[in-house]
Amino acid sequence: MGTNPSLSKRILGTTLLQYALATVAVVTALLVSSMLNTWAGEPVAYVLLLPAIAFSAWYCGIGPSLLAIGLAIANALYGVIPPIHTFRGLTPSEVVPLLAFLFSSIVIVALAEFRRRQHEKLRRAQGELETRVQARTADLDAANQNLRKLSARLLQLQDDERRRIARELHDSVGQMLAALNMNLSAVRADIEHLSKTANALADSESLVHEMTTEVRTISHLLHPPLLDEAGLSSALRWYVDGFALRSKIQVDLDLPADFGRLPRESETAIFRVVQECLTNIHRHSGSSNAKILLRQRDHEVVVEIADKGKGIPPEKREEMSSSGSPGIGIRGMRERLRQLSGTLEIDSNGSGTVITVHLPVPESSQPASPIAVTDTSPAAA
Repeated sequence: MGTNPSLSKRILGTTLLQYALATVAVVTALLVSSMLNTWAGEPVAYVLLLPAIAFSAWYCGIGPSLLAIGLAIANALYGVIPPIHTFRGLTPSEVVPLLAFLFSSIVIVALAEFRRRQHEKLRRAQGELETRVQARTADLDAANQNLRKLSARLLQLQDDERRRIARELHDSVGQMLAALNMNLSAVRADIEHLSKTANALADSESLVHEMTTEVRTISHLLHPPLLDEAGLSSALRWYVDGFALRSKIQVDLDLPADFGRLPRESETAIFRVVQECLTNIHRHSGSSNAKILLRQRDHEVVVEIADKGKGIPPEKREEMSSSGSPGIGIRGMRERLRQLSGTLEIDSNGSGTVITVHLPVPESSQPASPIAVTDTSPAAA
């Protein structure tokens, strides 16, 4: 016989209710047996009393169950069963059912008490387990929070390092290369009569010019000065023009003329996402054109980057959706946006890929102070 934990808990919470229910169960069994005694005989009373004893033992506790046994025996001697007077000896036909009932009742009470104690042990063990799970969950949440903070700090340090390297390349190496270029030009002017030396110097001057252009390009790609000085609009136009020139991919940039400044972190995140998406289009999609759309509404910036290439293979899409282990570029974009409470969605099929970014922009946020820039020509891209 199973127990209902909720019912048993409610009943065991009130002592008076326990004894009352045990008494009602015995009285009910005796009343029913009295109605059936005329045609079923005397043993039916013991049969009906056993469920009442079992109910008392299972749901009311050991005290009420013993009271129920006492009431049942008292009624068996002087109640609805034909009375057995204690002034005369009991016959075997009267003693055997009574002893059988008493033995069965004791067994039922013992089983119920054993079951109740086992249930109590199980309940305590469950409570301890839940406490341990809550403690482990709290530890895991704390570890995840620390990991998120570390990830945000790493991204910030990465941007700062890129910004520093870009400035160093432009301010130190770039200036030295420019000076060397002027010196070589002066030497070439003095020794033009020496044709072989002039040709070598001209070739060296060309190489230095190419190196200067390459250093400027790397510096600007690491962190475009326009992004700090003029904002996201100018930086994107500069980068898209340079990317189209280098990759021969036609890029349509749909950017409102009145697109204003955003917080520095938001502008950096959007620029890096566009940069990564165009790089992936050039490397993987095979598309000859791409489209970038930016809109700002309701304190939110929406960015869409679309191509008409071959799309992401089905097995790669399944891997990205099931295991949550996309490429480093996609993981980096999502992590960067997540630090700013943004989202990134990828929709890809056989006819192209669309990446959509939603990035909230607080109304009170102000963009960072601009940094001086000396050269932002599209040719540097």
